Amino acid sequence: MRTSASNLADSRGTATVEFALVLPMFLTLLIGGFFCAFMLFTAGGLHYAVERAARCAKVQTSVCSSTTATQNYAQTQFSGYGVTPVFTAVATTCGQQVTGTATFAMNIYVRTISIPLTATACYP
Repeated sequence: MRTSASNLADSRGTATVEFALVLPMFLTLLIGGFFCAFMLFTAGGLHYAVERAARCAKVQTSVCSSTTATQNYAQTQFSGYGVTPVFTAVATTCGQQVTGTATFAMNIYVRTISIPLTATACYP
């Protein structure tokens, strides 16, 4: 039979307990990191789409002949994760301006955070 001093010195199973305590925080950081990468990819796609559409409206007038055609062109140029952006095109003093807005839902393990994304481009 073991004495009480030897029971206190026994450290079997401590790694399992420490792993169980650290695992939820590690998974939250890991999943959050993936969703941050998806959000940045989506924001980049949104910026690319509005820049291409603003240039199309000013330079390629046969393809982007109207506001609706420019907005549809921007939609075809967009690539992102899990969102459907809304594009608006107007003629302003800076030239042809296209704005895209979307809401990215970041689902981090225990809660969902809605992050608004906006991109604007103006081509003279």
